[in-house]
Amino acid sequence: MISRIFSMILLSSVLLSFSANAEELSSVKGTYTQLPEFKFIFDGKNVEVIEFFSFYCSHCYEFEKMIPAIKGNFPKKIKWRNVPVYWGKGSSKPGEAYFLAEEMGKGEQMKNALFEALFIEKREISDINFLESLGAKLELGFDFSRRLRAGDKEKETNAALVMMKAYSVEGTPALIIAGNLKVDTGQTLDAFRDNTITILKSILNK
Repeated sequence: MISRIFSMILLSSVLLSFSANAEELSSVKGTYTQLPEFKFIFDGKNVEVIEFFSFYCSHCYEFEKMIPAIKGNFPKKIKWRNVPVYWGKGSSKPGEAYFLAEEMGKGEQMKNALFEALFIEKREISDINFLESLGAKLELGFDFSRRLRAGDKEKETNAALVMMKAYSVEGTPALIIAGNLKVDTGQTLDAFRDNTITILKSILNK
């Protein structure tokens, strides 16, 4: 009997949560996929945007140039979280280098440097010697090289792949906005940018 009552309470909680999410999302404009297994999160002030991207992805490289325009529409109201992923013949090392640099306060600089290295300079960004040279340019010190060679951030790059699968992300770039709104690039990058701004505006009531 107790088990049955507990089950009914749990079901009611899930239904109430789904109802609350549906009500909150009713005013959100734009094109997106709601992920019901995750909760819509908005504290009334700031919105988190999770970006799944690959350093080997040319569309991600092009989209990187559009991110300042998105953030610029919402000064201090967007928390942008970078999640680098890889697959196929890609390497985890660029992502590891990014996570190390981020921990040292230079994640954005490393992200830009890696994109430019591959798509402009045509360098091999999985090469540890080259990654060490980037770390030196960004003044990350010997500890960066030591930890990169030791694979200190390998678990973090693997966790990023698990996270991508959990959010049902199948290509990059892809965004998760406010916890459970997935936005894919089934469109031009300009449309992707504009759609993202539309969604954020409707959440922030701008």
